[in-house]
Amino acid sequence: MYETDVLVVGSGPAGSSAALALSTYGVRNMVVTKHRWLADTPRAHYINQRTMEIMRDLGVDAEIIAKAASLRVMGNVVFCTSLSGVELGRLPYGANSAKRRSDYALASPCEQCDLPQHLLEPILLSNAASRGSHVRFDTEYLAHEQDADGVTVTLKDRLAGTHHSIRCKYLLGADGGNSKIASDLKLPMEGQMGKSGSISIILHADLTRFVAHRPGYLWWVLQPGAGIGGIGMGLLRMVRPWTEWQIVWGYDIDEPAPMVTEADAIRIAHQFFGDSSVDVEIKSISLWTVNEMSAARYSDRRVLCLGDAVHRHPPSNGLGSNTSIQDAYNLAWKLKLALSGAAAPGMLASYDEERVPVGRQVIRRANKSVRDFGHMFDALGISGSDGAETMNRNIAAVRDDSPLGATRREHLRRAIALKSYEFATLGVELNVRYESSSAIIHQGMHEAVPSSFDPELHYQASVRPGGRLPHVWLNRRGQEISSLDLAGNGCFTLLTGIGGDVWIHAAQQMAAEFGVPISCVVIGPGRDVEDLYGDWSELREGLASDGFLVRPDAYIAWRGNVVEASNGALRHVFLALLGRPRDEKGEACVVARHVQDAMS
Repeated sequence: MYETDVLVVGSGPAGSSAALALSTYGVRNMVVTKHRWLADTPRAHYINQRTMEIMRDLGVDAEIIAKAASLRVMGNVVFCTSLSGVELGRLPYGANSAKRRSDYALASPCEQCDLPQHLLEPILLSNAASRGSHVRFDTEYLAHEQDADGVTVTLKDRLAGTHHSIRCKYLLGADGGNSKIASDLKLPMEGQMGKSGSISIILHADLTRFVAHRPGYLWWVLQPGAGIGGIGMGLLRMVRPWTEWQIVWGYDIDEPAPMVTEADAIRIAHQFFGDSSVDVEIKSISLWTVNEMSAARYSDRRVLCLGDAVHRHPPSNGLGSNTSIQDAYNLAWKLKLALSGAAAPGMLASYDEERVPVGRQVIRRANKSVRDFGHMFDALGISGSDGAETMNRNIAAVRDDSPLGATRREHLRRAIALKSYEFATLGVELNVRYESSSAIIHQGMHEAVPSSFDPELHYQASVRPGGRLPHVWLNRRGQEISSLDLAGNGCFTLLTGIGGDVWIHAAQQMAAEFGVPISCVVIGPGRDVEDLYGDWSELREGLASDGFLVRPDAYIAWRGNVVEASNGALRHVFLALLGRPRDEKGEACVVARHVQDAMS
């Protein structure tokens, strides 16, 4: 029987990125997928700043940037009656907005970009394999059995038709929206599957003359026939500029699934273009449903699910693959510590504690963005029951020199501005905080981060435990680096300033005692890392000598002062973070009490 430490079922963004992180950390792993290859259609495509930070830490960001469409190419989100028809309005995508550009630049050293899933997955999995992951295609998961020491997984070789077993210490279910592993675990699901239906058409057509002068990668087409079920509006999405595209067209989920022929697909494409002379080559036609469901629990002992297996929602906001990759990144370093013996298996409970609330937020936000299209229909005075003549007349009224026309224009402007909650939600992407996690020691700093901005639209930088380490530009031996570059690499990081040398000694002791690598960084004039802009000093609050313990995923786990460092508080923090609740005398260790004792 073949043995490995971690078996990953599924090779999508969740599974491939889990394998990449595990192999980068030196953890033995195998990936199996029932398919003969990776994604064969574009599927997910938007990569947000947080995901690019993860790719930067895992060392594959340069490959992604080389193949991705840049932020400039992503351009605008356009609302129109067809590519050659009336443009109703547009919205700059994310950091392309002059009003928001500085928000994004201040929040992260990385830019948003666009890389379709069928191009992203090979980057993730090939790097995972080159670093040690074993990959098996045409291998289907059938069942598993857990015991105290591991998991025995039954697999099927789909080419030979034979069954075999693999023994692993942990099993990861990254097997997508119809996850058999999540079903086998009987994970409690909240929400509804199959709320509406959509048709996806992948095609090749040179549309340069329509879009190159006004770059945009999402074109929402409002016209008769485009508002039946599904998303509620037809979508033309750029896959590769400006020759590869995807059309998403709705269908009524309460009726039998439509049969869409190649001729139908070409007709729909020409309707979207508003020009029947364009040569169109249809690559694929498929149907999918809009879901609003997440799991109330992601794991059961040694089996942990991630990605679409536990949160299923429409592609609005581009949260799908980004959240899946972030699930994997959250989990990989914890598995490394559990497998090495540095952490107790109970530490993995923090995975559910941290990622389940994120999954709930994601499905709510994505589905709310779908419903927000209703404001556009209201602004134009149309509904799904309108005939083509009424629909076209009401759309045309936007141009009228009349009180009704003026009202419609103002309402339309507001409706398009509301779509910032889909296409510029920097706060949703970066404000994720782990408020109720055993792997975060809040110590009196549990209250919400104060903000005068909308927390979905705007990022709020904070050094309070539970949030991601804020990005600021620092200087290391003459080279400009991000504060995020000080963290990661599968290690804990201890950040302090001048006067905080006691932290270095404390961290070295912890590294030796617990077998956990800890990188120590002193920030200040004359040190290896200098805060030349003064941005870190402005953000950190309190004294320069305070210590910040940053987890391998760049989240701040704890903050303490030099008195606490001298009194051994860091040791008790590590006992809690690693799920080791007893000290060497066998006495119950309540971390909050120890921290308070150290402070006193």
